[in-house]
Amino acid sequence: MNLPSVLKQPIVAAVVGALTIAVPAGAVYVAGAGRAVTAATPAPLTPVPAAANPGAMLPDFSSMVQRYGPAVVNIAVVTKVSAAYSQQGDDDSDDNDDSPNDNDNGKGNGGGNDGNPFGPNGPLAPFFRGMPRFQPQQQQPMRGEGSGFIIRPDGFIMTNAHVVNGASEVTVRMTDRREYTAKVVGVDTKSDIAIIKIAATNLPTVKLGDSHDLRVGEWVLAIGAPFGFENSATAGIVSAKGRSLGGGEYVPFIQTDVPINPGNSGGPLFNMRGEVVGVNSQIYSRSGGYMGVSFSIPIDVAMQVGQQLEATGHATHGKLGVQIQNVTQGLADSFGLPQPEGALVAQVVKDGPAEHAGLEPGDVILKLNGQPLKGSDELPSLVAGIAPGTTVKLEVWRNHETREIAVKLGSMDEKHQLANNTHEEQGGKLGISVRPLTPEEQQQTQSKGGLLVEKSRGPAQEAGIEPGDVVIAANGAPINSAEDLKSAVEKSKGHIALLIKRGDQRLFVPVRVG
Repeated sequence: MNLPSVLKQPIVAAVVGALTIAVPAGAVYVAGAGRAVTAATPAPLTPVPAAANPGAMLPDFSSMVQRYGPAVVNIAVVTKVSAAYSQQGDDDSDDNDDSPNDNDNGKGNGGGNDGNPFGPNGPLAPFFRGMPRFQPQQQQPMRGEGSGFIIRPDGFIMTNAHVVNGASEVTVRMTDRREYTAKVVGVDTKSDIAIIKIAATNLPTVKLGDSHDLRVGEWVLAIGAPFGFENSATAGIVSAKGRSLGGGEYVPFIQTDVPINPGNSGGPLFNMRGEVVGVNSQIYSRSGGYMGVSFSIPIDVAMQVGQQLEATGHATHGKLGVQIQNVTQGLADSFGLPQPEGALVAQVVKDGPAEHAGLEPGDVILKLNGQPLKGSDELPSLVAGIAPGTTVKLEVWRNHETREIAVKLGSMDEKHQLANNTHEEQGGKLGISVRPLTPEEQQQTQSKGGLLVEKSRGPAQEAGIEPGDVVIAANGAPINSAEDLKSAVEKSKGHIALLIKRGDQRLFVPVRVG
């Protein structure tokens, strides 16, 4: 099954690549004069011994593959897709073609060839030749492959949601060539985790580890079925932890340079102790294949979801109801933060948990239940791991001081609209020319106020503010006039944080005060 590409969404099914058989170069024969002549064999080369460096020895994964390889399975799926019509016209221009495949007998769809209702010899036959025949929708099978690993000896297997989601048939193949028809226990597309089960006992299982203990630079091993080649092993190192891929993802991905390709989806990522620390899920690619950057779901997140799927068939995730961004040094200076950390609230969800609790755009969330947040990427995964309905305590930075706010989490399944909070501003030292929005522009942008940026230069242009942006706040305070903005600029030291609206998005932009 294809790994999802960060640059290409949504997820698509994998295809098995063509197998090319190479001819060995060790035996070359030249034909001639009725006999075979063996090509001259070059003199053997004497290998030069490498410099001794005991500290640079590469790890040996052979014992790990031998022990845990049997617990890694290949998953083949069949998904039914609808086909609106199929083209079955006769592409041969010879009217005298007597091929048995030709429908010149006047029977079939429409009573004639190429869907011609007047028959193949009618006056309108030339106009129908080569046209597609429209038939009722049919369910066409689409096949794909992925990987998985056995987490319990009674047949429970973990894999990616995109491997089995929507599949009508799921077949599990073991390394000893046994095959089982699997039942999909539960699928969670938000985390890309699924649990399937086969009717078997005393199966080999993997050993689960703790992804929190994983260190950047540590060796890791992946086992899966890239391009359908079952139980293939590839290795690399951990490149980073806690990666956010955007697009609403809340999973703090493990980034590695392990070669991962279509078919590796759902396979395990092992540490050097033979423990599963991740589930291989996505790749960063411009070609659809491996390009040196792969992502795995931490096993802690995967098992938390997997236990819910096994128990109830579905998973729930807590939701705070905010749109956040990282705190840069410029934003930290603007808000008076001692250092750039935490998650900056750029927007709140209308009627969501955060709005009900009193969170506002411009708040910086520093801690969740006492746990410090170094960056905004940490918050979504922490919140998603808490059950909906749970009350959490947030430590928030607002107006140059901290305060504690209690929020009762909602569920990711709840649908809300983004709140429309609108404000205004303007300032000469920033390098922007602005004007109030007209009533028509306010209606178009769903804003009751705001200042439209007509020109951007100097510090504003360097910060990324563009003509057409609507500036609605400065340093977290609403701006309702040019005088408000001018006053905010005068009070700022070094940087000012402008809250702008660009299309349907809102974001804080730190601008150096010129």
